[in-house]
Amino acid sequence: MSAEKNLETLLKSMKPEHNLGEFVFCKTKNLERIKLSQIIMTFKEEESTTIVAKKEVADQFGLDYSFVASWITLTVHSSLEAVGLTAAFSNALSKNGISCNVVAAYYHDHIFVDKKDTDEAMEILNAFSK
Repeated sequence: MSAEKNLETLLKSMKPEHNLGEFVFCKTKNLERIKLSQIIMTFKEEESTTIVAKKEVADQFGLDYSFVASWITLTVHSSLEAVGLTAAFSNALSKNGISCNVVAAYYHDHIFVDKKDTDEAMEILNAFSK
């Protein structure tokens, strides 16, 4: 299966999927005490390492967070070279007052939105395929 680059095809076939649970962005300088299997994502920045994890994992390790999010996966296999996908869905969400934090992984794009905005975000994202 090859990754899709055509924006129109991506938008019509992105099929968003809501991953159940509450997810948080945290920072830590010490990853040794947290198992990789407990983390959704890590990103090393100069100041510390950012992790995305389920809220209960962050609570278990006493990690600070300020934003509780829902995680939505666009199930289309998007190319990392595709142009305009992030702009299209983030613009549609922003027009409705919904902030989004986006992670582009190898196969899919992942969107983190405020927990309270989940249903509306799913509605907006699903509208692209109609």
